[in-house]
Amino acid sequence: MDLVKMGVFLKELRKEKNITQEQLAEKMGVARRTVSRWETGANMPDMDILIDISDFYEVDLREILDGERKNDHMDKETKETVLKVAEYENEGKKRNAVVVIVYSSLGILALLVNLFINMIEMPDTFFTGFLKGGTVGIALVAMALGIIYATGVLAKLYSFKRRMFKK
Repeated sequence: MDLVKMGVFLKELRKEKNITQEQLAEKMGVARRTVSRWETGANMPDMDILIDISDFYEVDLREILDGERKNDHMDKETKETVLKVAEYENEGKKRNAVVVIVYSSLGILALLVNLFINMIEMPDTFFTGFLKGGTVGIALVAMALGIIYATGVLAKLYSFKRRMFKK
């Protein structure tokens, strides 16, 4: 934090209000000499006084701490960037939701097939045993993959694999 820059900014704000150091000191409950020290950057106001100054001058506290006014153009660019990031993040969440829905649907479908096989009481053959075990296995694997994908573990494993094979 540049105290001199902050002091110059405080002086500019006071001049814009057309008040003297004495008048500001009276409003803030400090000595005129204290205001002078703030404006030269020799000293910094306490936080509670800084908040009062911010309210009095009707400027953001960050502007005082930075020693300059926020640029409206910069605010617009920042807002646009934040909106783009939010949009990108929402697209990623939609993709993730679709993948989790596919894994969950596959697991449910496998369980329904298993339930159907058990309900129609097919004769115990190698094929029916394979279907019963296979559908339960598919359901468990699909649900586990859905959980792994939703928690982000799958992405971490993928990036780890990429790092390992790049070396």
